[in-house]
Amino acid sequence: MARPIKETPILTGKDAERFVERAERVERMSEETRATNRAKLMERVKEAKKLITFCW
Repeated sequence: MARPIKETPILTGKDAERFVERAERVERMSEETRATNRAKLMERVKEAKKLITFCW
């Protein structure tokens, strides 16, 4: 039987301030970096597909 989902607590005080500061400090990736990462990921997926066998 599934457990009931608890409500998400509301952040207040210093925790809330720290959360907002960290959320605003997100470093953005350049398009070149994003494209390089995607190419590496697709290559790894291609290699992984060689090792995976499906039994239908």
